[in-house]
Amino acid sequence: MKQVAPAAWLILALVPAAVLAQAHVPPKAPAKAPSVVKELQATPSTVAYGYYDAAAQPVMRIASGDVIRVHTLITSTPTRLEGAGVAPDQVEPALREVVEKVTNKGPGGHILTGPIYVEGAEPGDVLELRILKIDLAIPYAYNAFSTRGGFLPQDFTAGAMKIVPLDAKRMVGRFADGIEIPLHPFFGSMGVAPPPSAARVSSAPPGRHAGNIDNKDLVAGTILYIPVNVPGALFEVGDGHAAQGDGEVDITALETSLVGTFQLVVRKDLHLTWPRAETPTDWITMGMDDDLTEAAKIATREMIDFLATTRKMTREDAYMLVSAAGDLIITQVVDGPKGVHVKMPKRVFVEPAAKKIGK
Repeated sequence: MKQVAPAAWLILALVPAAVLAQAHVPPKAPAKAPSVVKELQATPSTVAYGYYDAAAQPVMRIASGDVIRVHTLITSTPTRLEGAGVAPDQVEPALREVVEKVTNKGPGGHILTGPIYVEGAEPGDVLELRILKIDLAIPYAYNAFSTRGGFLPQDFTAGAMKIVPLDAKRMVGRFADGIEIPLHPFFGSMGVAPPPSAARVSSAPPGRHAGNIDNKDLVAGTILYIPVNVPGALFEVGDGHAAQGDGEVDITALETSLVGTFQLVVRKDLHLTWPRAETPTDWITMGMDDDLTEAAKIATREMIDFLATTRKMTREDAYMLVSAAGDLIITQVVDGPKGVHVKMPKRVFVEPAAKKIGK
């Protein structure tokens, strides 16, 4: 169903003040609040089907600080959805059109909306993605696994797929009789183009360009910081999840279509090697690697670096603080490179130290 885009002042008001006030480096506000929220539908001409690529042509150009409302499609096909029990009239016409008409696909399977060119973004900058609002677009999701992927493919002789009705009023998914899953919509894949030398990369594995990071903490009201590799950044988004557990062990979450409202800001004062994020309550660093231990080491070292740089702590004290107060969490174990993130609660920094962030 079509939703009317809210006024820009309302969109900006959706961001909790704590998100901006407690940012590890204060976000650079645009010169003036955007007067128009730009809309981007998912169509055969506005999606990247299964890839991130520095050579991809942008489908939209925006200025730093613009607010955009992006429609995304469920990662599936009409045939699979109908085979699992979705009524044909409940399959989005946009999904039918994209699956039928897009021939430039792969090597991954995610339908990503974009790429979006952000004016002024250059290699070495950081793209600050403010996730302002996330809306459910359809009244169902699915979870599925096969014997070819996931964490335990050897434990099953056949795959399975389940359609899960979504109750948008109560914000729960009805998994089965007596089982309801609380919904926390987020995008599994949010990323920028990789370096040109990488050529086209699959939408499946996460990396320094972010991409399919599957971090369930990145809900509305949070911020993702992504290192920029090419002019314009070339941002793409998709792989909508109504909910997910850390690890995403069978390789899917509650997969669905979502509509995201974002503000994209170019940060020339930040320089990162790996994506980072923050919520109203935590700072988050990330690591990805084929080896889970190495991914955990990257995320931990990133948090030590973050604390040493922004809190002016010694590396020794930062290491001890991560052990005493931080949480090292497995993000996902099923997308090739394993994902790990470290969360540091903002509450451990009491006044007046909290006022010194970014100084």
